[in-house]
Amino acid sequence: MNPAPAVEQATPGDIADLRQLYYAVYGPHYPTALGTDPAVMARLIEDPHTLWLVTRCPRTGALTGSAAVHGEPGSRLGRLEGLAVHPDQRGSGLAGLLTDALCRRTLDAGRLDSVYATVRTVSAGPQRVVARNGFCPMGVLPNAVDVDSRESLALYARYSPGVLERRAPVAEVPAPLVPLLRTAEQSLGVSYADTRATAPAPAPAATPAADLEMIEAPAFVRRRFRERFPDAGHWFYPLHTPNVLLVPDDGGFEVYACLNRAGGYCALVAGHPGPAVAAAHLEPITRALTRAGAGYVEALLPLDRHDLLSAGLAQGFIPSALYPAMRREGDGFHDYVVMSRTTEQIDFRGLVADAALQPFLDSYVSAWASTYLPSREVAS
Repeated sequence: MNPAPAVEQATPGDIADLRQLYYAVYGPHYPTALGTDPAVMARLIEDPHTLWLVTRCPRTGALTGSAAVHGEPGSRLGRLEGLAVHPDQRGSGLAGLLTDALCRRTLDAGRLDSVYATVRTVSAGPQRVVARNGFCPMGVLPNAVDVDSRESLALYARYSPGVLERRAPVAEVPAPLVPLLRTAEQSLGVSYADTRATAPAPAPAATPAADLEMIEAPAFVRRRFRERFPDAGHWFYPLHTPNVLLVPDDGGFEVYACLNRAGGYCALVAGHPGPAVAAAHLEPITRALTRAGAGYVEALLPLDRHDLLSAGLAQGFIPSALYPAMRREGDGFHDYVVMSRTTEQIDFRGLVADAALQPFLDSYVSAWASTYLPSREVAS
């Protein structure tokens, strides 16, 4: 009988082997610094809020798998990332072994309330790995990342016991979100029976096209962001550090974003003096980020902010995923929605959806059609 693979915490001495592992799995196009930038990798390995585990061959000690759960100070939300198994070890169960070990040491140990993962959809394998380890699908993120080509990702999450039962109620949502909510009810067993569906609020009043300046000075942007949001308050996008700042000529508002040019995606992190100001300028903001290389832009919005969700819908953002009980506030948890917009053609022909994910794909297609296809009128 072959000995079981050893699961160990990664060390700085593993960085060179880890980079080789990610290259063997993803080639030269892996879009995150976790598997490519030695300085970032060293910082994450030493970060007390990140748990990075690796597996080794019992006979040779060679690195065979890697995965991490990344958190941050003041938050009980984690992100599963960097799950990679050497091509020679596929089918060996290492992905499940690593995922289970990470969840036991974070969720089951009470360190985190939930852990989410964005999973590739080029095959059903990654979806099944996380599903076998207690993760539930939450939605589809079309065109979310550029690897060898544009890929759509699936959002999955796993919770600590009792978290979903402590969700704050939501009185009403814009009607286009209803298919997503109904799908989440079936997937997670949560209920939105008391949530009313109402018409979206009118689009924000037309404003003069903002001439936006993009400031790409990551250290400056981080400092200014911390000055504006010293306690990583209600509008902070967890686990995303802004690296670009968008401001109009008159300095009337500031939009902080996390732009990944290698992967061609961007997350809107925060707006100052408030998110409503940024919501009124989503069109020029999206155009500026598209020119900077983002083929996919997303915003994470509270489900109970009908006004912000309506503004996103009015400017072409689609409800792509739902994250119930994402943020802890006091003794309860608040639900959030991922609103996304892609400027590139969506092609789902290469997407492989497991049975549990398929209803979320159907929900997205329905929402996209209702946003971008005109109502058909029949002339007699």
